[in-house]
Amino acid sequence: MNNTYILLMAGGLGSRFWPKSRESYPKQFIDILGTGESLLQQTANRFKGLCEMDHVFVLTNEKYKDLVQKQLPEVPIQNILLEPSRNNTAPCIAYACYKIYSLNPNANIVVSPSDQLILKEEEFKLRIQQAINFASTNNALLTLGISPTRPDTGYGYIHYEAHEEGVCKVNQFLEKPVLEKAKMYVDSGSYLWNAGIFIWNVKAILEALETHAKDVAVIFKEGLAYYGTAAENDFIQAKYPTSPNISIDYAIMEKASNVYTIPASIGWSDLGTWASLYEVMPKDEDNNASNSSNLFLLDTQNNMIHLPNEKVALVKGLKDYIIVDDGKVLLVVPKIDEQNIKQWSKQVIDNFGKEYC
Repeated sequence: MNNTYILLMAGGLGSRFWPKSRESYPKQFIDILGTGESLLQQTANRFKGLCEMDHVFVLTNEKYKDLVQKQLPEVPIQNILLEPSRNNTAPCIAYACYKIYSLNPNANIVVSPSDQLILKEEEFKLRIQQAINFASTNNALLTLGISPTRPDTGYGYIHYEAHEEGVCKVNQFLEKPVLEKAKMYVDSGSYLWNAGIFIWNVKAILEALETHAKDVAVIFKEGLAYYGTAAENDFIQAKYPTSPNISIDYAIMEKASNVYTIPASIGWSDLGTWASLYEVMPKDEDNNASNSSNLFLLDTQNNMIHLPNEKVALVKGLKDYIIVDDGKVLLVVPKIDEQNIKQWSKQVIDNFGKEYC
């Protein structure tokens, strides 16, 4: 029996990609890279060969059920786990892990965001398989650590002890640093970016939940009497909103003593912002990145331009701007002000209505 299960996290709002990413259609469902596939579809395809599709589970908000079914028709409908409320990552991961345990108490689980870019997919699969092999024979919680390529202040970091066999003990998780500290982390060679990709045996994660996050565990352990039955949905509707609002990092990974990492150079980006998308997209001779060839650019450099497929645009005289047209909202802001987009989008919504959310 193949004990490998994949758990795709697909419930986020992607608010930093507004206006292309909206609450009604967030970025994991969008073909933001212009490849013909959404980020969710790319992520699911990345795991092909590691397990069958009936071992793939998708965690998402209940309002995105139809989107998941449409984009991943091979995933069984009972494997689409719906969150009735947004309570962060620890409750949804706990729900999924207890449910998978009810199906296979020997399961090895890979937890992955559904909205990241990984360019070196074969290397990624090798590192994931290495982690699965380790997790299957050790009481360990693993995270895939990304070898940093620059002193980035937008990512959390992992301080680790190097080991010749490649599976390394984690000393500490660190929050997003200031620039000087990020430079120190990268120069030391003892820090990795935290990508939020986790690998563990189901027994190891349930033990960790029951040790370090009892208030989360007690809710979803009770669900073992209902998972896979007609009463599961009623149980989740009633109990899920009562769970603590806490991330898996705070609830488990920063507390447990059996946490390990595998350093990986896999061409990774979290695609968290328009600027991060700009970094990984092809550029023209003036360093403009775009998903469209329907552009007429004059004296225009270093811009991120994202347009609807049928849109033609003429741009003159802009440098270092983000230009996004989703058909209903046009965004034109300097790159340097990107951190304000989330705040400004709320003001737009307050002024013009929730349809722009």
